[in-house]
Amino acid sequence: MNLNFDYLYHSFWFLTVTGLAQGAIYALVALGYTMVYGVLKLINFAHSEVFLIGTFAIWYVWGWTGLDQNAGAQPLAMVLVYLLLGLLAGAVGSGVTAVLLERVAYRPLRRRNAPSLVFLITAIGASIAISEAVGIYIDRGNRGLNHLVQPKAVFTLGDTQVTNLEIGLVLAAVGMTLALDIFIRRTRLGRGVRAVAQDPDTAALMGVNKDRVFVLTFLLGGLLAGGAALLYNLKFATTKFDVGFILGIKAFTAAVLGGIGSLPGAMLGGLLIGLIETLWSAYFSVEYKDVAAFSILIVVLIFLPTGLLGRPEVEKV
Repeated sequence: MNLNFDYLYHSFWFLTVTGLAQGAIYALVALGYTMVYGVLKLINFAHSEVFLIGTFAIWYVWGWTGLDQNAGAQPLAMVLVYLLLGLLAGAVGSGVTAVLLERVAYRPLRRRNAPSLVFLITAIGASIAISEAVGIYIDRGNRGLNHLVQPKAVFTLGDTQVTNLEIGLVLAAVGMTLALDIFIRRTRLGRGVRAVAQDPDTAALMGVNKDRVFVLTFLLGGLLAGGAALLYNLKFATTKFDVGFILGIKAFTAAVLGGIGSLPGAMLGGLLIGLIETLWSAYFSVEYKDVAAFSILIVVLIFLPTGLLGRPEVEKV
C-alpha cells in the first residue's frame, strides 16, 4: 500500500462528496435489510436481487420510451418526466418482486414453523435463482443507460465542485429515509409494523394481521430498493444481471454497522461504508477498499456488537 497524503489533502472534499453519493445508494438498499430483519428477524439475502430487478425495470421503461444510451442530453422538462417514470418503474419492479418473495418463498416456511437456517438457505437460493434467471432471459452483458442528469457544478467546497447529481443522490436518499421513518412512526399501518416487530403474538391478539404486516414490510423494502435502483442508474448509467451481488453485501454490511433493525442506523451505515471505500481507495489502494470496509465492520462490532445505533428494533427508530 502506498500512502498518498498529498493527494488526500487536496482531494478530501471531492472524496467525501463522492463517498456520500455512493453511500446513499448503499443506505437505501440497507433499509430493506433492516426493515425485514426488524420485523421478521429474517436476513433476506435476496433483497439484492429485488434491487437488481428495479434497475432492469428502469432500463426497460426508459428504452421503451426512447431514452437509450445514444439518446443524448434531454431538456429539463423531459428529465423530470423520465425521473418520474424511472422512479415508478423501479418501485413497481422491486416492490412486486419483494412481495412475491414473501408470498412464494417465505410465507410457506413461516406457516410450517421452519427453523431459521431454512429461511437463510431459501433466501440465498432465491437470490441466486433471480440473478441467474435475469442473466439467462435478458443478457449477461452490461446494459447501458442514458446519462439522464448531466453533472453540473452547484457550489464549491474547498477545491471541489459539488454537482447537482451528487447533491440529488444524497438528498433523495435522506428524503426517502425520512418518509419511511414518518410512515413507521405516525401512521396506523406503521404502528402495526412496530407492534409486530416488538411482539408478534401480542400484536395478533390485539387484532393486528401479521401476514399483512409482513407483506407491507417487504413492500416498503422493495419500494426503497426501487428508489436505490433509480439512483444507481443515474450515477452509473449501466446495469447487469449480477449488479446486486457485491452491492447487496455492502448494503447488508451497512445495515449491520449502523445497527440492523434501526432505520437511522441503516442510513448512517450506508454513508459510512461509502466514505470508507472512497477514502481508502485514495489513501491506500483501490484493491483493498472492500477489505477495509469489512475490516472496519469487524472492529466496530467487536466493541459494539449491536452496531453504532443500538438494539435491532424497528420501533426504536
